[in-house]
Order: sequence, then structure tokens, then C-alpha cells
Amino acid sequence: MTATEIKTLRKSDYQSYLQKGIGYDKYKRQMAEDLLYNADPQIKEYINLNQHRMSRVEKTYTVNETLAQQVKKLTHKTHWLVITEHWCGDAAQTLPAFHKVAELSHGMIEMKLVYRDENPELMDAYLTVESRSIPKLIQLDAHLNVTGIWGSRPTEAQKLVKELKSNPATAATYSIELHKWYAQNKQQALESEIAKLIHRASIFCPDCFNKTN
Repeated sequence: MTATEIKTLRKSDYQSYLQKGIGYDKYKRQMAEDLLYNADPQIKEYINLNQHRMSRVEKTYTVNETLAQQVKKLTHKTHWLVITEHWCGDAAQTLPAFHKVAELSHGMIEMKLVYRDENPELMDAYLTVESRSIPKLIQLDAHLNVTGIWGSRPTEAQKLVKELKSNPATAATYSIELHKWYAQNKQQALESEIAKLIHRASIFCPDCFNKTN
């Protein structure tokens, strides 16, 4: 699909994706099923690694107090529509953090996950430099206006990957260094970028842009 062929999404499209989206706990259950029944050994290996990564983040990550207070002050309903797949290492590192932030919002943030390969039109509307990179988070207000976009990894991590891939000596093993970075950074870079999303959600006026299309 070329840039000129990419479909412009309407509010009704976002509503459909949110309705078909699943919560974080169901995503983990489906991930466990995928590990059992997927026929591709390499994909199974990725999923197994990602389960351990998600578990580690769940056990070790606590939302910092500044971000926690910012989230708790949200007064507008906000939707996080996240494009992902079980095999994606970046998703395994970031989804647990997004989930913990959403849990602190007292229902103001609703996170729904959709699968990239089942939703090509949505994915192609949110390419990263013409690539179907995931995870991708689309932030929407109560009336399904887009108020922010994030992904597919923290900017600092993206720069690291670009540098590693551009060097023949490290291109093949960039993933190892990337996940070392995640472990050492402890979600600090991600929190900074989540804070920007929350700021946009808090200052956006849903009723000012409540137009049907």
C-alpha cells in the first residue's frame, strides 16, 4: 500500500477498533495460548522471551510519583489504542508500563490492544518511516479525536537501534543491546514520553472538537 492509498481513518473506524480491542489481561492469556499452539519455533521462542520480559517489568516497575500524580489529575476520558503482536520485544518492554499507568487513572485512561497483522489499515495509517513498526499507541479523547501518537519505542532507544543497525559489527546483534538498554533505563525514558502524552490529554478540550465525521 502506497502513501496515497492509505485510508484516512474516521471516528467510526476508531470506535470499531476500540470495540474489537482487548484488555491487557486478555492479551496475556492469548499470548500464553499463542506460545502453546504457534507452529513457528522461532516465533514461539520470541513469545517465551517476551513473557519473561513482561513479567520482569510487572514485578520491578513502579510509576514514579510525578507521573502518578499527573495521571490521577486527568479529568477527560482518554483512550489508548495500541497496535501490537506477541512476538514484539519492544511491546513486551513497554506494555506493562502503559498498563500500570492506565491503572492509576481511576478509569480515565482505557487501554485497548489490537493486533497489527489483523488490522492492516490501522497499521498503515500509523507507519514509522514507512515501516509497520510496533508497538504503536494512538491516544484519543472521549470523542475519538487523536490527541497523541507514540511508538514504536522510546526516542532514546530508537536512536540506539539506528546507530547499531548502521554498524556492520553490531547490526546482527542490535536486539541484545536494545534489551540491555531497557533493563538499565528502567522505563525512565518511556515515562518522560508518557508524561507528554498525558499533558496533551489533559489540555485537549473534547467538547471543543466534538464534530461527527
